[in-house]
Amino acid sequence: MATVYLGHDVINHRDVALKVANPEMLRDESSGQTFRSMFLNEAKLAGVLKHPNIVSVYDAGFEDDICYLAMEYINGSETLHGHCDASTLLPIEDVVQIICKSAKALDHAHRHGIIHRDVKPANILLTEGGDVKLADFGVAIFTRCDDMAATQLTGYAGSPLYMAPEQITQPDVTTQVDLFSLGLVMYEMLTGKHPFYANTIPAVAHRIINEPHVPISQSRAETPDILEAIVRKLLKKSPEDRYKTGLDVAADLSSVFEHLSLSEQDISDREKFSLVRDLKFFINFSEPEIWEVINASTWAEFQPGETMIYEGQLDNSFYILVSGDAIVRKGEVDVYTLTRGECFGEIGFITREKRTANVVANSSVWVMKISPPLIENASAVCQLRFHKEFLSTLANRLRIMTEKMI
Repeated sequence: MATVYLGHDVINHRDVALKVANPEMLRDESSGQTFRSMFLNEAKLAGVLKHPNIVSVYDAGFEDDICYLAMEYINGSETLHGHCDASTLLPIEDVVQIICKSAKALDHAHRHGIIHRDVKPANILLTEGGDVKLADFGVAIFTRCDDMAATQLTGYAGSPLYMAPEQITQPDVTTQVDLFSLGLVMYEMLTGKHPFYANTIPAVAHRIINEPHVPISQSRAETPDILEAIVRKLLKKSPEDRYKTGLDVAADLSSVFEHLSLSEQDISDREKFSLVRDLKFFINFSEPEIWEVINASTWAEFQPGETMIYEGQLDNSFYILVSGDAIVRKGEVDVYTLTRGECFGEIGFITREKRTANVVANSSVWVMKISPPLIENASAVCQLRFHKEFLSTLANRLRIMTEKMI
């Protein structure tokens, strides 16, 4: 459809990628106008977005048989397509980081009213330094401006292998289609397989709409449960059941990355149960419910002086101090001492906002870390019990803060 040249912008002293449309495509009676519209659409929409993980469009030109885009040149980049084969898979940590950055890029586009509609491995670039760039907004739609309507492709658009169920069955879509597509990309990068692959496009569409995907762990046994839960939520058939925003996806993926980065020591399930069964938080839990929460958590050990939560960190996990004690530190001031059985991180668990203080281990401690995707997979009875105790803990925290202010 186009040829991409390496060019140099002599005014701004920078190299650019110059995408020049194939003249034959523009002259084609049946598709020429559509092709021209896609070019202009990409220039308009990408020009609205300024994000480190989105390819920048600097300029565009349209005259007779010449259509071009001058875009950010990314030296040595490759698409994610090369890492969707079982023989070339990246480490789980790298996949999590790539999808996390992609989710943030989509969140930026969605907040500006833009739905990409064609998220797939070939449209996500990986730089030599491991950074991510979302590209190709040719079939994207802008939901906030009627002036864009002339260049936007209405109706069904996108790549059939990476469409969401509603993208196949109805012409009008929401930002949720991009998150489903991102889930497909992540699944493929983790397993080397497309979860709904078939020999024909209609068969692929049928599977996307009707069939569940095979769990990632069947292809990659070391996949953490929390990552499995994130993919499962991204690939929900109903858009209402998926993540609401790309930032929500990024927050949960950040928790996975932290979990994978921790050098956890082995601790048996029986030891975990013995450590938590007498904690205040679990007093009203039945034994099966305690086991469910244990299975929906990750555990980490910290030595004295190690920071468990960093001020300014984006994190939506809820923590229970299973052993030892820790200091809540705001700047250089120690504001509170947490002891065994106390909880922290309640506000972040609800709002998914940046942490407002550091939490530093004061002794050797074990911490139980609970994230939303995993607790959502527990039984309804366990979830009800958990949220009741969580709200009680939050209310108590607010009461203590209020008393200190009076």
